[in-house]
Amino acid sequence: MTRASLAKRPAEVQAMFDDVAQRYDLTNDVLSLGQDRRWRHAVVRAVDPQPGERVLDLAAGTGTSSQPFRDLGAEVVPCDFSVGMLQVGKRARPALPFTAGDATRLPFADDSFDAVTISFGLRNVVDPDAGLREMLRVTRPGGRLVVCEFSSPTNAAFRTVYLNYLMRALPPIARGVSSSPDAYVYLAESIREWPDQPALAARLAAAGWAAPQWRNLSGGIVALHRATA
Repeated sequence: MTRASLAKRPAEVQAMFDDVAQRYDLTNDVLSLGQDRRWRHAVVRAVDPQPGERVLDLAAGTGTSSQPFRDLGAEVVPCDFSVGMLQVGKRARPALPFTAGDATRLPFADDSFDAVTISFGLRNVVDPDAGLREMLRVTRPGGRLVVCEFSSPTNAAFRTVYLNYLMRALPPIARGVSSSPDAYVYLAESIREWPDQPALAARLAAAGWAAPQWRNLSGGIVALHRATA
């Protein structure tokens, strides 16, 4: 397993997610102590999908994050670059239009979506800034972006405990529940290397998104960034 860095190799990251696809949702639930469900609900509320709107859900994996948009009447397109994830998702949710796609070269026309969202996937994009520009390209003027990503806890003491959990406790726990536990060493390191809340907001603005803002969840373990096309 190649150690995480911000100079990622797309083929390696894709293969890693193919390997973890079978038990990905279960593993996330265990490792987050069930918090991932609350984070997904927060994403849906932030996107605020209206019936008939088109929503692009990037890094959708098995479609767990996509199904709530469809349930609310939106036309959601789950998109992921891991074919293994998409295959697992299609078996579980055959009604969803799963689409294979690279976030830096999205297979959609300009101004195709009313909203674009990506949860826990932006840090795995080989060029996150190019990905943010692509998201802007496919979003209609006035449309919205919601990025849910691991971030930096706001309390210094808690941040130390959290980083210790990531680097020491997460891999052993993953060995008990994941189909590819070594992948979670990469994931822990990618979280540690990721920019904090103000830095990510600045990158959204640099990519052309208007009025970026964020809201911390779970003490800043996760941050919900929003912006407008």
